[in-house]
Amino acid sequence: MSIPKFETFTSGAVPVEVENIDTDQIIPARFLKATERKGFGDNLFRDWRYDASGARVATFPLNDPRYEGRILVAGRNFGCGSSREHAAWAIADYGFRVVVSSFFADIFRNNALNNGLLPVRIGEAFLREIFDEIRRDPAAQFTVDLDNQLFTIVRSGHSTPFEIDAYKKRCLQNGYDDVDYLVSISDQIGAYEQSRR
Repeated sequence: MSIPKFETFTSGAVPVEVENIDTDQIIPARFLKATERKGFGDNLFRDWRYDASGARVATFPLNDPRYEGRILVAGRNFGCGSSREHAAWAIADYGFRVVVSSFFADIFRNNALNNGLLPVRIGEAFLREIFDEIRRDPAAQFTVDLDNQLFTIVRSGHSTPFEIDAYKKRCLQNGYDDVDYLVSISDQIGAYEQSRR
């Protein structure tokens, strides 16, 4: 699987100010038939983006032209529910590189990191500040700095640190999945094997 290298970027954000968003809301089960990672973004939040007749719900943030960017900002406990990896696939395929929340379900967080999607966990107060900033200006800009593990509100300059496993950080920075990482250290593996003979 090819994962683009993660570099510092500044972007607008799409706010979905809902808590306990589960994986079935992210990508409903009826769309899980494909085994390739492509095409799932079309059905991201399908039952919230479209009504029963298939018409777009104008008030849903992903349908609101005021919001755009590579950052999805969501309420607490994002990605709960089933363990489907397709939830991370759908978010990444839609074009998001980062999901911001004050808490992520463990399995979703791991699936996200394995698919080049950065889950940024921040405190509740800073999350509220982000939502307030977007309400003040729907085109508000935010900077995601993986190298220094900082998320910044551009207008105010307010930043908050976030944590990430060192191995997963290295993978994101280099565009590696787990197999790519092993290939990148094949010389070290070979030397170790030689030393064991």
